Amino acid sequence: MRVSRYFLPVLKESPSDAQIVSHKLMLRAGLVRQTAAGIYAWLPIGYRVLKKIEQIVREEQDRAGAIEMLMPTIQAADLWRESGRYDAYGPEMLRIRDRHDREMLYGPTNEEMLTAIVRDELKSYRELPRTLYHIQWKFRDEVRPRFGVMRGREFLMKDAYSFDLDEEGARQSYYTQLLAYLRTFQRMGIQAVPMKAASGPIGGDLSHEFIVLAPTGESEVFYDAAFEEFDWQQSDLQYGDAAGLKALFDRVGSTYSATDETHDEARWATISDDRKRTGRGIEVGHIFYFGDKYSAAMGLKVSGTDGKPVTPMMGSYGVGVSRLVGAIIEASHDDAGIIWPESVAPWKVGLVTMRQDDEPSVAAAEGLYTDLRNAGIETAYDDRDERGGAKLATMDLIGLPWQVIVGPRGIAAGTVELKRRSSGEKQELSVESALARMSE
Repeated sequence: MRVSRYFLPVLKESPSDAQIVSHKLMLRAGLVRQTAAGIYAWLPIGYRVLKKIEQIVREEQDRAGAIEMLMPTIQAADLWRESGRYDAYGPEMLRIRDRHDREMLYGPTNEEMLTAIVRDELKSYRELPRTLYHIQWKFRDEVRPRFGVMRGREFLMKDAYSFDLDEEGARQSYYTQLLAYLRTFQRMGIQAVPMKAASGPIGGDLSHEFIVLAPTGESEVFYDAAFEEFDWQQSDLQYGDAAGLKALFDRVGSTYSATDETHDEARWATISDDRKRTGRGIEVGHIFYFGDKYSAAMGLKVSGTDGKPVTPMMGSYGVGVSRLVGAIIEASHDDAGIIWPESVAPWKVGLVTMRQDDEPSVAAAEGLYTDLRNAGIETAYDDRDERGGAKLATMDLIGLPWQVIVGPRGIAAGTVELKRRSSGEKQELSVESALARMSE
C-alpha cells in the first residue's frame, strides 16, 4: 500500500471529547470516525485491524469444532416473548415496527433466534452436540455511550452457542471453548486472564470473563503470576481430549484470578506476595453455561437415546471483536502512538523515504517495496512528499511492528535503518539483510 494513494486521515491533536487512550489514538491514527453517539465508521486502516482480529477468532472457533453461520441483525419481538425477555431486557434494546406494524428489534444478542433455528431443525440425540457461531453487528442503546468503541452502541461480536444432550456434555463444550478463547487471545499478542464470573441464578462454576490487563481498565483485577507462564498453544492438548480439557479447566479454576466483583480476600491471602499481581482490566470475552433456560422456555426438544424427549443444555460464548481493537491499544501503546502486536497489525512493515527528492533513496525504496510485496510481506510505503520527521511520526502513531527507513546517507553506505516499534531498537543493515529479517 502506498500512503500517497491511501485514505489515512491522521490528526496531530486528540479531539477534546476523547477521554481514554484507545479512543484518542483510534481517532488520531485514522482508524474510526464517529457518525452518531456511540456509532463509528471504520476507516480503511481500522477495518484492516478489525478483520485481522475477526479472522483469528474465526480460525480458533473452527479449530475447536464450532460451525459458522450468519444470523440477521433484525429479529422478531415474538421470539423474545417466547423466552420471556422482551419486556425484561430494558431500554437498551432498540425496538422498532415495520410498515405492517409488526414489532421488531435490532438484536443485542442471539440466544432466542438460534434456539428457534435449532428447535426447528434438530430432532435427535444423534445430531448433538453442536456448537454454532456467527460474527455479526449488534446494537445496545447505551444510556451513556463513551470511551469510543469500548462502550459504543453498535459493536461487532462473535456469538457461539452450544447444544448438548446433558450437563456432562455441556461441560465438555464449555472446556473446549475455554481453550479456544485462551488460544485466541494468545495469538493476538495480548494477555487475557480468565476470571471466574458471577454465574447468576444458574449458579455453578461455568462462567468466566476474559480480562485484558490495561491501566485504564474498568475493573480491578487480582491474579496469580502463574497465568503469565501458561502456554495455551501447547500442542499436546487437543480438542476432543476430554481428560485433557478437564485438566485445563481444573488448572484454570485452581489458579487464583478474580475481578473486584468476585474477589476472595481469604483465598488471596494464601498466595505468596511475590506471585500476587494486581491492576486493572477490560473484559473482552465471556463464556457461561445456562442449562435449559432458553431451550425449555422455547420448547426445544430432541429424542433421547431411549426415544423419550430431552431438553438440550446450552452454553453461550461471546467475544467483543470490535472492543478488542480498543482493548489491545489500551494494553499496548506509548506516548508516540499505538504498538500493534504483529498478528493484528494492519501491515507488518512501514517503509519510509526520508527524502523524496533524493533519487538514489527513492530508487532503493521502490526496489525494496517491490521485494517486500513479492515476499508476501504486508507493507505500508510512505512515498509522500513530506518531511521525513512527519513520516516517522505517522509510522509511530499507526504502530506498525517494523519500520524500514531509507535515507541518503544510509544508501550511500549501502544500508537502511530497521526499527522495531515495540522496543525502539534500531539497526543499520544492508537492504538484503533487512529484507531477510522481515521475511523471517
